[in-house]
Amino acid sequence: MRFISWNVNGLRAVLKKNFYEVFDAFGADVFALQETKCSPDQVELDLPGYHQYWSSAAKKGYSGTAVFCREEPLRELHALGIDYLDQEGRIVALEFPKFWFVDVYTPNSQMELARIDFRMQWDDAFREFCKGLEEGILSDGTTSQPKPVVMCGDFNVAHNDIDLKNADANRGASGFSDEERGKLDELLAAGFTDSFRHLHPDQTGIYTWWSYRFKARNTNAGWRIDYFLVSDELAPRIEAASIYDDVEGSDHCPIGLDLDV
Repeated sequence: MRFISWNVNGLRAVLKKNFYEVFDAFGADVFALQETKCSPDQVELDLPGYHQYWSSAAKKGYSGTAVFCREEPLRELHALGIDYLDQEGRIVALEFPKFWFVDVYTPNSQMELARIDFRMQWDDAFREFCKGLEEGILSDGTTSQPKPVVMCGDFNVAHNDIDLKNADANRGASGFSDEERGKLDELLAAGFTDSFRHLHPDQTGIYTWWSYRFKARNTNAGWRIDYFLVSDELAPRIEAASIYDDVEGSDHCPIGLDLDV
């Protein structure tokens, strides 16, 4: 199966640029978006052959996630199950016969780590949410058959020095703080594999986000903050993990995962 993830930084804006061209070119089985900044009633999205699942923020024009998939899932979840964390439309989780798929837009800790406490609470809750899916204990209080998890999205953190252009200059800043990196360590240690680093452990200069400031994309002064993570048991089935840094339209580029499931 082919999975694609893309933080579009405003779907309505990208629809006026190249969204349909990009969507059609990938031919994905599952296509996940982050930072849609809209609800489905605010866009006319014609995607024949795909089912659509959306999570929207209570605040208009903010955050939001969506997943478009060829196969109709068995069930859907849109929340971690903790009310104060679930107001921003940051989760779409879909159950398929052999796995759970999770699309996430992780909260940004903001300048001077102003939102770091909220971010830490989110990271802990999200890790427990994903482990619950693996174990068949769901956030809505129901149960399911235990299944591995495929998760993707904008995790708003560069994991290691190799994952951003200017590591020394950004050490301790939002997206590269010890706290945020440590939570990603905990998520991976809980039984998940970073698909890109699994296949490309030493590749440098490959990023998924570039600030609009200072023409950062022109100089490739970027960060790798978008990921596909899979349950460790699926790691041997990773066929390709790709970063499509030639695709424009957003300050993020799409990423991909080809998985034998």
